[in-house]
Amino acid sequence: MYSGVSGYGFIARDMTFENTTGPENNQSVALRSNSDRSVFYNCSFKGYQDTLYVYRGAQFYRNCDIYGTVDFIFGYAEVVFQNCNIYIWKPLSYQKNTITAHGRESLEDNTGIIIHNSRITAATNMIGVTSIESYLGRPWKKYSRTVVMKCTIDELIHPAGWLPWNGSFALNTLYDGEYLNTGSGANTNGRVKWPGYHVIQNSTEASKFTVDNFLSGNSWIPATGVPFEGGL
Repeated sequence: MYSGVSGYGFIARDMTFENTTGPENNQSVALRSNSDRSVFYNCSFKGYQDTLYVYRGAQFYRNCDIYGTVDFIFGYAEVVFQNCNIYIWKPLSYQKNTITAHGRESLEDNTGIIIHNSRITAATNMIGVTSIESYLGRPWKKYSRTVVMKCTIDELIHPAGWLPWNGSFALNTLYDGEYLNTGSGANTNGRVKWPGYHVIQNSTEASKFTVDNFLSGNSWIPATGVPFEGGL
């Protein structure tokens, strides 16, 4: 079973959402959020496959810990994770880890998963494991959009960075971007060569994905009292 929230303006603070199903039982959603203009502050999300279902609406996560294995941040929302820790668990031996799987279905959708000023690293049972590949994401739907910017990416991320969903599906139409990341897993020289993959070269392009521009966050997050960085 999992928790779910809906309605407008949901706020969670200092909470843990956990699904204890384990890696052997496939999907293990800890939270399904369908709340537009929702904010999660100092929260933890623990699961394996599909931990956090960012279903719909504008969502903001600050100072949160997210644990998982396969597609563990997924959904259709426009969402920014800021100052968060993203921990990759050890999956089943035949699986590959993918942090994100976004569900943008048309170019008109102002949606995407943005990870900003955060840390991507191994959870305790993945430290030193070299037999399992881990990736930043893969395209769930045709126009999937995921941007990782100004993050620390540890060495467990595969040099290719991103994983196909099925053959060449969405590789021409998705938008996967990286901007000014650091750490031993951040080198973009070996990244995928898909038409939809971008090493973002300037702050003008990267600024499209900030809290202010992507979420119009300055118009609604201050009222929650949760700290945020509006720009890069």
